[in-house]
Amino acid sequence: MKKLEEYVRSIPDFPEEGIIFRDVTSVLQDAEGFHLAIDTMQELVKDIDYDVVVGAESRGFIFGAPIAYNNKKPFVLIRKKGKLPCETISENYELEYGTATIEIHKDAIKPGQKVLIVDDLIATGGTTEAMAKLVERLGGEVTGMVFMIELAGLKGRDKLKKYRIESAIVYEGK
Repeated sequence: MKKLEEYVRSIPDFPEEGIIFRDVTSVLQDAEGFHLAIDTMQELVKDIDYDVVVGAESRGFIFGAPIAYNNKKPFVLIRKKGKLPCETISENYELEYGTATIEIHKDAIKPGQKVLIVDDLIATGGTTEAMAKLVERLGGEVTGMVFMIELAGLKGRDKLKKYRIESAIVYEGK
């Protein structure tokens, strides 16, 4: 059986020279790779106590929903501004070249609920930090975070030191 890393396609010089882009679509396009990704991420968080799984648009949905389903937990969406139909709260965060806003339904997390945040990748940690802030503003407690890929050179963990973070694959570079 192949290792999870073997399913990840690495694309040199994308989106700019000197960057190695870690492409998760190659994992999703292979049934065994996708299965291995979900199983590996679930295994990393098997001892974390959580009531709800939260994932951000769009790849957080892909990895978070199967984990929620397999563990009989509800799944909560975090989306880009203006995409959710009910009353929301929002959080702005920094991007490489500007800012972005994400939102969650006001009634998605109940006070005291324990939350597992799931996403495909942690890089600088900006999106994940914004997700955690939304959960906490609604009274939830982030008990863990799990990612398929961590780009350790971008130091996302540094922003999120107070949380337990698990990553299926860690790349030391950017």
